[in-house]
Amino acid sequence: MSATLILRGRIVTGSMDVPDGVVAIDGGVITYAGPASDFPGDPGPTDHARIILPGLVDLHCHGALGSDFSEGSAEGARSAAQYLHSRGTTTLLASLVTGSPKHLVRNLKALKTLADDGLIAGSHLEGPFLASGQCGAHDPTLLLEPDAGLVADLFEAAGSSLVSMTLAAELPGATALVDMLTARGVIPSLGHTAADHGTAASLLEQAAAGLAGPGNSTGRIRPTVTHLFNAMPSLHHRSPGPVAASISAAHSGDAVVELIADGVHLAPETVKMVFELVGAENIALVTDSMAATGLQDGQYRLGTLAVTVDRGVARVDSTGAIAGGTATLLDVVRSTVAAGVPLQDAVHAATAVPASVLGLPAQVGDLRVGMRADVVVVDRGLLLAGVVRRGEWVRPLG
Repeated sequence: MSATLILRGRIVTGSMDVPDGVVAIDGGVITYAGPASDFPGDPGPTDHARIILPGLVDLHCHGALGSDFSEGSAEGARSAAQYLHSRGTTTLLASLVTGSPKHLVRNLKALKTLADDGLIAGSHLEGPFLASGQCGAHDPTLLLEPDAGLVADLFEAAGSSLVSMTLAAELPGATALVDMLTARGVIPSLGHTAADHGTAASLLEQAAAGLAGPGNSTGRIRPTVTHLFNAMPSLHHRSPGPVAASISAAHSGDAVVELIADGVHLAPETVKMVFELVGAENIALVTDSMAATGLQDGQYRLGTLAVTVDRGVARVDSTGAIAGGTATLLDVVRSTVAAGVPLQDAVHAATAVPASVLGLPAQVGDLRVGMRADVVVVDRGLLLAGVVRRGEWVRPLG
C-alpha cells in the first residue's frame, strides 16, 4: 500500500484506543487506521509521545482571531474559520448572536458562501427567539417572539446552510417554530430559556419526533440543548426546570447536551458529573468562542454588545454576563480531561457525537477507512503538534 501521508502514534477516537497505531491518508481520505502491527506497508518509526485524534467538531462558536461571524463579513468569517481549523477544529458551525432581522439575513448570506466553499459545515442561529430574562450576551432589545414570516426570510437567506437554531421553549409560537425547523431538517436547540420542566421536556420530545419524520433526509436526528446550565435557571429540587428536562432527554438518548467545559462556564465537578449521568455519547463539547479567541485580553464586540476580556474571561460591559468563550475546542478537551473525564470520552464528545448531530457520522468525527482525512496530532499533554484537514497539513495561524 502506498499513501501520501503516514502518521504513527497512539490513536484515540470514540471507537478505539490503539497504543501503537498508524493512520494512512491518500487522496484526502483515510486508507488505514489501526494497529501498526497490521499495517501492510512501512509504518515508520514508533512515536510513543504522539497522540492521533480525529479532527474536532464544534457545534457552537461565534468567531476567532478578531472576527465575529455576526459582522456580516465573509472575509472576516473566513479568517476566523481558518484560524479554528489551524487549532484542530476541522469542522464547525458558525454561530450568530441575536441581531436585527436585516442583519441576520445579511449574516446568513455571508455564511452561506463559506458553507458552499466547505470552510464551515453551516450556520447556527442563537436567537432572536430567546427569553429576555435569560438573554446572557444577547442584546435584549433585539429579542423577538417566533414569527413565521421572519423565519421564512431566514430560510431563504441561508438555504440549506442553516443547520441549527436555539430557541426558548416557553415563547408563544415555539411549538410551531419547532415544526417549521424539523420539516427542513434544521435542528431545534433548547436554550436561553426559563421554561418549566414540562415545557422544556415537551419541546425536546417534539423536536426529536419531528427530526425522525419521513421528510427529513439530512441525517440530523437528535435535538440539542444549547450550553447546558448556562442561560437557564439553576436546577432546584422543587423546580427542576430545563436542566433536569435536558439531562433526562440526554440520558435516554433523545437529545445531545452542549457543555462549555472551558473552566469558566462550568465547574470541573459539574462537567464530570454530566458525563457520569448521561454518557459521552449524549454530550457535545463546545467552545462558544468569540472574536477574542486566539488573541490577547482587551476590548471586543459580540454582535451589538461591547465585551471586555480579562485574563481570558469575556464579559459584557453593560451587565457583567459571561460573553462566550476564548478557548479552542482542543483547550476544552484538555480541560475536560483535567476534570477527571477519560480521554476517550472527552474525544468522543468533541468528535463523533457532534458529527452525528450534524448528520455527518460517515464523513467526519472518527478515523475510519473512507472517511475524510481530518486529523489532529497532539503530545501527551494534549498540546497541539499539527492538523491535517482534508488530507493536507494546515498552516499554523495566530
